Amino acid sequence: MLRLSGGQVESLFDLALPVEVRELPADLAALDRLLSDPALLAPVEAAWDEAARNFGRPTVPIERLLRLMVIKQRSGWGYETLVREVSDSLHLRRFCRIALTERVSDESTLRKLVRRLGPGVIEAITRAVITKATTGERRFVARAARIDSTVVEADIRYPTDIGLAGDATKVLAREATALGKLAGQDARRVRDRSRAVAQRLRRLNRTLAARTGHGKPTALRLTGEAGQLVERSVRETRRVAELLRRRARGRGAEAKLAAARRLDELAERAGKVARQIRQRLAGEKISDRLVSISDPDARPIRKGKLRAPTEFGYVIQLAEVCENTRRGARGLIIPAASEIGSANEPDLLPTTAAGLDRLNLKPRELALDGGFFPIGVAEDLPGPERVFIAGRQSAGSRRTNRRLARFRVGIEGRISHLKRRYGLRRSRLKGHHGAKTWTAWAILAYNLDTLAIRAA
Repeated sequence: MLRLSGGQVESLFDLALPVEVRELPADLAALDRLLSDPALLAPVEAAWDEAARNFGRPTVPIERLLRLMVIKQRSGWGYETLVREVSDSLHLRRFCRIALTERVSDESTLRKLVRRLGPGVIEAITRAVITKATTGERRFVARAARIDSTVVEADIRYPTDIGLAGDATKVLAREATALGKLAGQDARRVRDRSRAVAQRLRRLNRTLAARTGHGKPTALRLTGEAGQLVERSVRETRRVAELLRRRARGRGAEAKLAAARRLDELAERAGKVARQIRQRLAGEKISDRLVSISDPDARPIRKGKLRAPTEFGYVIQLAEVCENTRRGARGLIIPAASEIGSANEPDLLPTTAAGLDRLNLKPRELALDGGFFPIGVAEDLPGPERVFIAGRQSAGSRRTNRRLARFRVGIEGRISHLKRRYGLRRSRLKGHHGAKTWTAWAILAYNLDTLAIRAA
């Protein structure tokens, strides 16, 4: 059952607290005023299944979840730390609308509800925040915009072929053991070959450390052997999945079919790892490379950075609209555009333009980096009076170009700010859906802080 707001927060114990404790700090008080608008909860109610709104166990109050997640993104805490700190802080309890006599929700409950809401609902709340800011009294006027892309890293370790082979064999054996019980006692099991792959990995590390000059041939040979082990595990897993489908009769048929689909999905990922190893041994080019068994949507992305030439994750495009182009300008960020793979700047620009148009934001000046093309920008964003693209000739005066160039550089600092302060460096949620959800919460928290600072 959907609950948008909780019960009474004040209790008899609050009367004994000093005034300083009952009053929120300035930053939390400003956020509290922004989040008190009931219109922010309308996207959650609209997206919730109508049949489940008044049926089942009550959910965590959505206004409480929203406030808890804003605190989480601002502080960088994990779910367990968030629950512990909010439980121990009177100010955070009052901000999150949790009474002194009430228990803070369990961290697993928060995780599940965040995944259930997904990125679409959070982006709708962000749009509601921006719409209210741009239409109310002392409204925010979007006079200029700057757009740039960055990489949100996936929560994976650095991928290697032999490391992926070890992960694939381990995951297939574990899932087949757990799900294969539905097929009966006589079902063939999937052997766990992760130890055999780990032995080859240790042998490879010793060979490379010895610096004998035979490192590359040894690496190719041991990687090929690891790929053959993965192929055996894939064949055994598909036999178990086929057996589950044959025995899907009567009671428990849906569970067996779901288990078979899960095993087929994992076998397909592991088979892709084996194919990548064969392609590497044959010297063929590998396109659409799989870099993680647990996060199959993550991709290798080369941005030419000195610190990290290759990153593994997702490309997102951020558009910040500001009231002016002065130094230190801080604006609002619209929901980010994102695709699976190493998307280029022009590929994501139509989605960004649609986001600006949906919010009815029409900046007069636009500052972009050198990855954009004038013709594509004119087609996707026809409204601005002046468009500055770094490294390309512009029709404006030298003074105007210098001003817009300095304004454009500010998006680099804004991206760094989002990564350091709001957790946008690495997504802790798996998959493209999880990365978009993580990004949406970070952008929402940043926009609320921006409006709170502006109101102060």
